[in-house]
Amino acid sequence: MLRSTTILAIRHKGNVAIGGDGQVSYDDTILKESAKKIRTMYDGKVLAGFAGSAADALTLFERFEGKLDEFDGNLPRAAVDLAKDWRLDKYLRRLEALMAVVDKDHALWISGNGDVVEPDDNIVAIGSGGNYALAAARGLVKHSKLNAEQIVKESLKVAASICVYTNDKILVETL
Repeated sequence: MLRSTTILAIRHKGNVAIGGDGQVSYDDTILKESAKKIRTMYDGKVLAGFAGSAADALTLFERFEGKLDEFDGNLPRAAVDLAKDWRLDKYLRRLEALMAVVDKDHALWISGNGDVVEPDDNIVAIGSGGNYALAAARGLVKHSKLNAEQIVKESLKVAASICVYTNDKILVETL
């Protein structure tokens, strides 16, 4: 199975950041170390990342950008509409990926099962190393003075030190 992981998105103290590692693996083989799994969308107002099949995620990025345009940048509405299409569309429902999307007001987790979740702590983590990054981010939010970008970088480094499907070639985008 092709794996493309780990993504962490956070809204913290008025700052917004999303980051991803660069590893793409097939079973137990690393195919690529520097994949870009995050994107800036909607004229730099929305950040998005994916975990899962790269081709599927690229398709979802395009669809999501279209939804953002359709709903004038309303992130929750675009996410719900994408999740609905993703679940019901004969072609889209075969796509295997998760998305993390964030703007200045919302941080959302989107799946092909129709799930759109906005975590209470404004931290979204997906992919094989997602739970490690999530735990690290929660600890850093509570017990450090780091900003959102720094929390994303440090949390992804923790995930990379634990998860064999996550590397330390980290790319971070901020709003």
